[in-house]
Amino acid sequence: MNVWIERTLLIMLAPLLAIQGVYTRRVTPKLPEPPGPREGRAGQGSVLKLLIVGDSAAAGVGVEHQHNALAGQLVAALAPHFELHWKVIAQTGYTTRDVLRRLEHEPGQAFDLVVLSLGVNDVTSAVRTGKWLAQQRDLLALLQQRFLAQHVIVNAVPPMERFTALAQPLRAILGARAHRFNASLASVVDQWPGCELVRPTLPSGREALADDGFHPGRSAYREWARHLAERIAAWERGRRVTDL
Repeated sequence: MNVWIERTLLIMLAPLLAIQGVYTRRVTPKLPEPPGPREGRAGQGSVLKLLIVGDSAAAGVGVEHQHNALAGQLVAALAPHFELHWKVIAQTGYTTRDVLRRLEHEPGQAFDLVVLSLGVNDVTSAVRTGKWLAQQRDLLALLQQRFLAQHVIVNAVPPMERFTALAQPLRAILGARAHRFNASLASVVDQWPGCELVRPTLPSGREALADDGFHPGRSAYREWARHLAERIAAWERGRRVTDL
């Protein structure tokens, strides 16, 4: 959707979209962040220090325990190949600005690799694309300077037009906005060393979503973790070749 068309629709449909937004927040179940460890060690092999940062998806909302969330499933996929030292810093509702503020107060610690899951709350909070991209650049710089991240995997904003909790036309407009964010984000990541953008192919249909129609379900977390594990393994192979 062209940005000017999107802005015109936003102006024309503003009263309806406001009503739909209020209604969605009122009727959508508020799922909790699942219990379970948010840091630990697992596996054996070469040491890999992993940090997962982000919003409610990174925190695992949508499943009943961290074992079935992104962190738990990613740790399970990587543990046969690495001695994994891992940590999650994530919270429901976090925008990119919120993560920046949180990490500025975290003690400095070295991580080989960082996985970022952000963007949905930036889309719904109507932050402008340019401002969001500036915050993304600040975040990448912070991760590489304060946390010594050798590689950062940035997850694209998910296809919000598939979020069944959202009514139309709100769903279509937020979906178009998410796609526009991703197109702009790709240009930033392509020019940023030590960074890559991934767009996991997630299961389709209602079973891929949690009961709230907004967050990933168990199968989506599993496929997401599998995709990330493949990218991490490929990066690690490249790092070993470079070190030879």
